[in-house]
Amino acid sequence: MNKIETRNLSIWYGDGRVLTDVNMKIKEKCITAIIGPSGCGKTTFIKAINRMIDLTHIARIEGEILCDGENIYDDGIDVVELRKKIGMVFQKPNPFPMSIYENVAYGPRVHGIKDRRSLNEIVEKSLREAFLWDEVKDRLNEPALGSSGGQQQRLCIARALSMKPEVILFDEPCSALDPISTSKIEDLIVELKKNYTVIIVTHNMQQAARISDYTAFFLTRGELIEYGSTSRIFERPLDKRTEDYITGRFG
Repeated sequence: MNKIETRNLSIWYGDGRVLTDVNMKIKEKCITAIIGPSGCGKTTFIKAINRMIDLTHIARIEGEILCDGENIYDDGIDVVELRKKIGMVFQKPNPFPMSIYENVAYGPRVHGIKDRRSLNEIVEKSLREAFLWDEVKDRLNEPALGSSGGQQQRLCIARALSMKPEVILFDEPCSALDPISTSKIEDLIVELKKNYTVIIVTHNMQQAARISDYTAFFLTRGELIEYGSTSRIFERPLDKRTEDYITGRFG
């Protein structure tokens, strides 16, 4: 079943075109990797999926993005509710300057949950899902910024999970991390697909091959060159440009 679908999606920043007529159907509860050279529109693509692109005032969008069959750019769409449904984790860990507990409880509090027992349950469940509970359960009231980079990134994932999303977007979530932390994040992402639809932007071809079910390859001005199962894209690409990119001949 398709969770997200883009139809003739094009985006410009001012006069510069960043995405060109992208048509994709993203499967529910699978991991879809977005690959391609720097500047090909990968981050713009995922920011459009939860309307973070709205924060870029020079952006102009044509086409449609459907989530569960509904165009997220229709008039009347509640963007706050949309971003609860479609969470995002950024390239650099960005915990709030508050305690580990308050980082995870922040979103639910903002959306009206005040009961301490409910918040405790959400915080524990989210931290467990993010493979972090056992490491931080005895220091929940300590500053989040005192944690390691890998722990901070998993805390940001827990913070996204606390909003009970259906889709999680990852923008190069391991680029600032060491190999051990990267491995933990990859294991976590694979586990998350049991309950969530995951879309991950990555420059790391090995990472895309290891963890994703589907791969989309973008090129200049956000042209979608090829999209299909990860095994086929990496073993039998249909386009010579895809083969050249994944084998390191360019990019």
